[in-house]
Amino acid sequence: MADFRLGQEARTAGYRLAGFDTIGSTNSEALAAAAAGDPGGIWFASLQQTAGRGRRGREWHSPSGNLAASLLIVPDATPDIIATLGFVAGVALNSGLSAILPGGMVRIGIDGADGADGRSRIALKWPNDVLADGAKLAGILLEASKTPDGRTAIIVGIGVNVVAAPEGVPYPATSLRALGVERSAADVFEALSDAWVDTFRLWDDGRGVSAVLERWRGSAAGIGAPVAISQDGVVRRGIFETIDSSGRLIIRDDDGARIPITAGDVHFGATASAQS
Repeated sequence: MADFRLGQEARTAGYRLAGFDTIGSTNSEALAAAAAGDPGGIWFASLQQTAGRGRRGREWHSPSGNLAASLLIVPDATPDIIATLGFVAGVALNSGLSAILPGGMVRIGIDGADGADGRSRIALKWPNDVLADGAKLAGILLEASKTPDGRTAIIVGIGVNVVAAPEGVPYPATSLRALGVERSAADVFEALSDAWVDTFRLWDDGRGVSAVLERWRGSAAGIGAPVAISQDGVVRRGIFETIDSSGRLIIRDDDGARIPITAGDVHFGATASAQS
């Protein structure tokens, strides 16, 4: 069985863990637990997924040695507030990586996503990715389900390319190993589990959303840079100004109008100008 372990803060907070060497999907395992009445606060972590999935039903490639982790929680919040848990996950993952990666790799106040200074740097990409030098290092997927007593269960799925990045995908991807970092999936998970406790406590059933979003902005890729948003075949272009209090991406177009974006595929820098 995989040598996953919860961090000290996660253990103290009462989180539980089910670890696997390989699994179809950690999100599916968590959804099944929710349907069976699990009260939440349990992580499912695996070194490999054979049927992982990402946003919009896309396949999430996860070869052996990478991290696939899903957390089942039953938050006491309205649906619009629950939707901001993706930002909680992003901030927690960024914090967890900061705890185990060499100094300088996780930077604050990123002004772009292309790594033009030639140094590895990790940043959050709206709405649910973690980038390293503009290439995808990790992804986040939220799924919802009903518990037997009618409450809303949320599955926070997180995949990190630890030893290998997927090939043949329509976007640049990288791994910790490709960045010269030799840490195990268990190391990443332990740091993530502790960072989640701190960030989820800050979120505080939605009362701390603004504080979480402020932390997310501080580690965001591409703020102030050109951005292109693909939405069902339509491309919107502008400057990425910020995310608002609801977590929507705000772009400023050539006419100076500020446009809120609730969903779409985001492209920065050179990839933004290439979109059509």
